[in-house]
Amino acid sequence: MMRSATLLTVLLAALACLPAARAASTTGAMQAGEHQAVVNDVRLWYKVAGRAGAGTPPLLFLHGGPGYNSYSFEAQAGKALESKLQLVYLDQRGSGRSERPWTGAYSIPAMVEDIEALRKQLGVPKLALMGHSFGGALALEYAAAYPQHVSKLVLVSAASSIPDACAARVAFLDKRYPADLARARAAAAERKETPDDCFFAFNSVADDIRERVNDETMFPDMKKVAEQRAVDAKSGLRNTGELGGALWNSGFLSYRFSRFERLTMPVLVLAGQEDHAIGLPAQRLLAKQLPKATLVEYAGAGHFPYLDAPQRFNEDVVRFVRGR
Repeated sequence: MMRSATLLTVLLAALACLPAARAASTTGAMQAGEHQAVVNDVRLWYKVAGRAGAGTPPLLFLHGGPGYNSYSFEAQAGKALESKLQLVYLDQRGSGRSERPWTGAYSIPAMVEDIEALRKQLGVPKLALMGHSFGGALALEYAAAYPQHVSKLVLVSAASSIPDACAARVAFLDKRYPADLARARAAAAERKETPDDCFFAFNSVADDIRERVNDETMFPDMKKVAEQRAVDAKSGLRNTGELGGALWNSGFLSYRFSRFERLTMPVLVLAGQEDHAIGLPAQRLLAKQLPKATLVEYAGAGHFPYLDAPQRFNEDVVRFVRGR
């Protein structure tokens, strides 16, 4: 009898400790440093850094690509933000230091659910979100699916409409490489094809200059290209192309964000006036379509305004995220 009573006491004490243990685990998920979280059958890498401000949710950064990583943003822009904000850097599934799912499951809805599962593991009721390029599309879709969990949204060169981004690139080619674009259009006409802008955007220039053209659409200052590649080399990470290929094959080239009315939180749209990868017209239209958006344009900046105007970028983001 005494033994049973003792066992019962031990069991009751253990049960009483369960909520505290769960809370300790959640708190651990938000401790500074690198972490791994298994969500939706995939292992994700994330890192927590910076200073948590009273009443200010952590800022989750969503990188571009598709299939890039968060290393370069942390190295080039994150450190300045960390002095004022708490940041969470996430490498998306199939990207950077996160796992490539053995099932090959890649889709925007799945990646949105990854973010929500991570939020739950972090134990925070709300996140501030920052999405760059493709990460902007993910940020928009997450905010539309879970507006109650997003305090504020920062969109940096956001890929809200791929057809519009293709049109911006074609306009750039028409200005800088008119002969190449004309040859591609003539060849299509000879084949009696009527491809859209996305075909011409990526099939108008020869292979030997394609990388240079890609750089020119994103970087007004070509010196920044060498700096970016040095950071990428230091990271030791590479884009496998697996995520991007899966999205292209599932129709991502026709993607347009459409659920504007769901985004009732404040939104900051940051756009480089020399960004020809996404296009300034598309970003201006995005800001107009969002209920509570503020558009900030950076003169002389391209696809990476945090590289071209780092001090202003840092000030704009901190003021917005911390503002009441």
